[in-house]
Amino acid sequence: MEIAKEKQRPGQGLIDAVFSWSLEDMMNKDLYRDKVKKIPDTFMSTDHYLNYFINPLLEETRADLYSNMTNSLRNAQACEVLDVKISKGFKYPKDLLYDIFLKTTRGGGDDSKQPYEPEVGDLIAFSDVRPKRVEDLNRPKMSYVIAVVQGRKDDGSAMFPILSSKPVTFKKNMEKGREGDKLFVVYLTSLTTNIRIWKSLNMDMENVNLKIIKTVLQIDPKDEGNCALCTNRGTQGTNLLNAKAALQSFGLDNSQEEAVLSCVKARNCVHRSSVKLIWGPPGTGKTKTVASLLSVLSNMKCRTLTCAPTNIAVIGVAKRVLKLVRASLQYDPYGLGDIVVFGNGERMKIDDHEDLGEVFLDNRVDALASCLSPLNGWQVGLNWMINLLEEPEEEYQKYLGDEKVAKRNVVQCHRGKGYTGKVTLLTFEEFVLNKYESLAKRLEFCMTTLYTHLPTSYFPLEIVKKMVTTHNLLQTLGALLKTVAETCGGQRDALKGIKVSFPKSKKHIDALQTTKSECVVMLKLLSGSVTLPNLSGNNQIRSFCLKSAVLIFSTVSSSSKLHSEGTTPIELLVIDEAAQLKECESTIPLQLPGLRHAILIGDEKQLPAMVQSEICKKAGFRRSLFERLVKLGHKKHLLNVQYRMHPSISLFPNKKFYKGKVMNGPNVRDTRYEKRFLKGDMFGPYSFINISNGKEDPDEKSSSKNMAEVSAVAEIIAMLYREFLHSKQRVRVGCISPYKAQVFAIQEKLGKKYSTDVESDFCVNVRSVDGFQGGEEDVIIISTVRSNGSGSVGFLSNFQRANVALTRARYCLWVLGNGTTLINSDSVWRDLVQHSKVRGCYYDACNDKNLGKAVADASDELTTKLSAKISATTRNDKPSKFSIASPSDKPSKLSATTPNDKPSKFSVASSSDKPIMLSATTPNDKPSKCSARSPSDKSINSSNTFWGAFCFKNVIISVGIFTGLAYLSKRNL
Repeated sequence: MEIAKEKQRPGQGLIDAVFSWSLEDMMNKDLYRDKVKKIPDTFMSTDHYLNYFINPLLEETRADLYSNMTNSLRNAQACEVLDVKISKGFKYPKDLLYDIFLKTTRGGGDDSKQPYEPEVGDLIAFSDVRPKRVEDLNRPKMSYVIAVVQGRKDDGSAMFPILSSKPVTFKKNMEKGREGDKLFVVYLTSLTTNIRIWKSLNMDMENVNLKIIKTVLQIDPKDEGNCALCTNRGTQGTNLLNAKAALQSFGLDNSQEEAVLSCVKARNCVHRSSVKLIWGPPGTGKTKTVASLLSVLSNMKCRTLTCAPTNIAVIGVAKRVLKLVRASLQYDPYGLGDIVVFGNGERMKIDDHEDLGEVFLDNRVDALASCLSPLNGWQVGLNWMINLLEEPEEEYQKYLGDEKVAKRNVVQCHRGKGYTGKVTLLTFEEFVLNKYESLAKRLEFCMTTLYTHLPTSYFPLEIVKKMVTTHNLLQTLGALLKTVAETCGGQRDALKGIKVSFPKSKKHIDALQTTKSECVVMLKLLSGSVTLPNLSGNNQIRSFCLKSAVLIFSTVSSSSKLHSEGTTPIELLVIDEAAQLKECESTIPLQLPGLRHAILIGDEKQLPAMVQSEICKKAGFRRSLFERLVKLGHKKHLLNVQYRMHPSISLFPNKKFYKGKVMNGPNVRDTRYEKRFLKGDMFGPYSFINISNGKEDPDEKSSSKNMAEVSAVAEIIAMLYREFLHSKQRVRVGCISPYKAQVFAIQEKLGKKYSTDVESDFCVNVRSVDGFQGGEEDVIIISTVRSNGSGSVGFLSNFQRANVALTRARYCLWVLGNGTTLINSDSVWRDLVQHSKVRGCYYDACNDKNLGKAVADASDELTTKLSAKISATTRNDKPSKFSIASPSDKPSKLSATTPNDKPSKFSVASSSDKPIMLSATTPNDKPSKCSARSPSDKSINSSNTFWGAFCFKNVIISVGIFTGLAYLSKRNL
């Protein structure tokens, strides 16, 4: 069980703050408004720097908790508590330590859900009912009580140690007599990462490595040249020459190679610390560059930690490095012991990545624990095999003695029960073969495990060669033993070394005796030359592996585990996707013992870190260290060739976001790179498809959807699938929208018609822009959703989000949207539409028969649904009300009075100012007509698509959906 043993628990200040909040505090969005200040670009001192992030971290923790409570509580994992016991170390009022025992049933009362298994750092709440809403956490019988999970048992026990905010009272159910209390725990959020950040912001300044932090704070863009001492002394030569030679086989372009060599050069400097920035726009081979750098550093035995914000990013770069390293190994997998990936195996989905199994820390610990076992490990197996080969008769007699004892025990156990069973004894030949095969299998496993998982510094190549020789001898000897036993006879004499006079069997027996002798010599040689580390228990083995590895991979958050006493210093830090990382989180690895150099790889033009709190967003809390250094003028090395997008796709983002600095690679310029998945100019490599008659529909969570665009996306995918069935051309499709409501609507529309497995020949994945960052597909369809006359596009206007969306496609990018709305938006999307028109890549959906029909059908369906939902009636000459979309995209209520029981007349101006006839149904079912004309006598103006049914006592006027300006004037019919 992993329970903190420090006097001051990690992140205790953060936990104390969370525990101090009442439920009302947690729900109060203004709780830290006056305490969170805008984060500056420069700082006066290390203390000033680290302390500036503390209040924003508290506010973000509160906002995350608020979001989970208000949006996810109903579906949150929960579990019934069977018992609560005071734990060792309990001390009122601060150290309220308990052990809670949970019912091992499925969480949330739904058998389809997995049972809730708390993890270290989980923040949980208690309730006397299974919580469905926030109010359930503060009831008369059980006030608001929260707790942090302190540990968990590895044996699957249902007991979890917790630290509680308040005393927990609980009466256990008795087997007989009174009924006990009902108590539940519900998962609220994980505090693990924020606790680690808090700890890094509150390090003991006297004992922490601040070299990189001070370098970051003192950076002068004018002083980023070569180290004068290194240049004058010529210390760079050999390492750079070796690095250049190693890079020749990696196929890097000039910008990639220069980036790697500049990092190697910086690493060789021992006179000053440094921070390097590598700028990797979409498709420029950033991961390839990082992998090449790490392969070179591995050859240099430079102890390096590689971090990324997410498990997916860590897995991606680790797999790429492993592929390069394995290609250079002489005795694969010898050398993998220098590489280790650590983290939560379930979240990393390690089982889905077989190629990482040999470098994943948990797997390595389990394998080494088996080989280092004093009961049946490597050394024990070695001795048993030597004894069997040298003294087979003695081993057999031991076996017989053991079997006789076992037989007596069996007889005594069954005495008087009429037992007549017999214990069958193995013959000498059978015993030797069985014993040998078992021991050989064990030794072969241990040898492979040891030279795979132990670091090369501990396990030299000469030992590996001896093990490989021994492995081959064991296999040969096993085959000879079987052959002699089955065909020749005389195995007993042969193993004893007695010469056999049978001519037919002499050849096999001589070979057996010779091989046996060679095998014994090699086994004894290994016994004397292999000294294994004296490690007891998995924790010691885990620590040994982390201390000894050359290349270490983890998330930035998990790197906090390397802040332990006795850890071998980390020389160099590489942070991949650094622009997606909050600066305060990057302080976790930047303070690692021994660290002298840091390399940040990222692109500040893409999405930054996710932040819940609007206050924190305005304060710049999600800004990365990478972005701040760029803003200060810090030099960044640009990877300037992109290899992903067809030139028609890369043209606009390169011009708009990268000022034309990124060139197209030779692969995408090749005419063979152009692929057509559908016929027609509309479905070429790049197009903007105008859908003007859609309607944006906001939901209760401030998201939006557009059903016309949903139908258009579904039809395009259906067309792609039909073409795929005909051509059998493999295609991966990605559907992107900035709005979660639209993503859900598209997913719901598609259902399970298409595979989402990327290995299938036709697959479709629908995600938000944020969910697609770092991804790429053959065809990307973007649904922009917004459709209004005011040009309001909300957070769609974010240029970083637009950049990500527009750079995911390899061969085809099709953008769906309302051209008029986007042109009026004064955002990057206006430029995109205008650019599309200039290039002749602007199309109307109605120009494609199938697409036009799908959009029209969606509009008709929406008209029917909306007409059924909205009506306004008047009684007793009271004003009637109807809703139209206002410029803010929120429904506005307007009233029309009906003096003298006469209905009001509505006049509607179309965008073309042409009259439109509307029908009003009267009680005698005879239609009356009212005219809709261009603006005059106007009293109410709505600049959006609108519809409605207006009912005035005797007359109902039905207005269908249309796009334009709506005007309401009071007139008598």
